[in-house]
Amino acid sequence: MSDTPKTPDTATRMSDDEALEFAEQVFDRARAGDATMLGRLLENGLTPNLRNHKGDTLLMLASYHGHAEAVKVLLKYKADPEIRNDNGQSPIAGAAFKGDLEVVRILVEGGAQVEGASADGRTALMMAAMFNRTAIIDYLISKGANPRVQDAKGVTPLMAAQTMGATDAAEQLTRLGV
Repeated sequence: MSDTPKTPDTATRMSDDEALEFAEQVFDRARAGDATMLGRLLENGLTPNLRNHKGDTLLMLASYHGHAEAVKVLLKYKADPEIRNDNGQSPIAGAAFKGDLEVVRILVEGGAQVEGASADGRTALMMAAMFNRTAIIDYLISKGANPRVQDAKGVTPLMAAQTMGATDAAEQLTRLGV
């Protein structure tokens, strides 16, 4: 098979093995941030919420890997920013974990819930706090994220920052009076 994925109309004539290979190539395009190819595929009918064996959507992969242009293309074609993977993680939490403020902004502008939590109650703000992502903390709070939110175990963003040794985030949240 060539490096360029087949278009979805030819995908209907593929064997199961070819279809699996095509899907893997599409996920690779999302991981690599190939916005142009993703746009062509989506324009030709590829579902924007395609999921892999781990439940990751194209949007999750592009977000996690910091590909802002690919994220924009996927959102333009109505990729759902609230679909969680099999671990309950959202694209915004993945971008916050990786420290990509631009992708976090694009996701919020594209409809991602600032307070959207994973199955264990962790929000993007908690992920940002845990990994000392102070600019993302500021941004999320400016967009309405609750700095006093608690996960399923009662852990707040401040407690998460302290536990992880994220001293800048802990000081920042303390200054906010949380």
